[in-house]
Amino acid sequence: MAPRDVAQRDMVLVGLITGAHGIRGEVKLRSFTADPAAIASYSPLETAKGAKIELARLRPAKDGFIAVLKGVTDRNASEALKGTELFVPRERLPEPEDDEVYVHDLIGMTVHLADGSVLGEVVGIENYGASDLIDVKVEGRKDTVLIPFADGYVLEADADKLVVDLPEGFLDEGQRDGEPE
Repeated sequence: MAPRDVAQRDMVLVGLITGAHGIRGEVKLRSFTADPAAIASYSPLETAKGAKIELARLRPAKDGFIAVLKGVTDRNASEALKGTELFVPRERLPEPEDDEVYVHDLIGMTVHLADGSVLGEVVGIENYGASDLIDVKVEGRKDTVLIPFADGYVLEADADKLVVDLPEGFLDEGQRDGEPE
């Protein structure tokens, strides 16, 4: 994912424009909100550069939504928006329930293993379509490791603590600092 100009903790990624639809400026939109249609209630949204994007209409489609954006009236304009990430200021989002967490809030958090030892630090959250993956910079390694944000891997995730349980051999793929490649 490209570096963002938005303040990491102040803005939360809620959607992505995945392409153009038709000739009248409509776009394909993927929502990352718990209720995907709720993205419309957060309009206007912001891009990483701070530009405002206002959703005029939203309708369900395969793999997301088709959206009409205010001020976008032709295919060239909608094609130029492909790949645009859409953000909402953190204060506009409801507080998560006791058993929930915004994955965005995990960035920078220390990751502990089930035995209490420190694994590393969350450096990002990725999603390639199936589910969220926690990108962890493992202590003592050059690379990062992607851990599914799913039951069976994440034992505890809240504002204070992130605890994971990894299958045996999960971390064996990468090189440790100082080891020959």
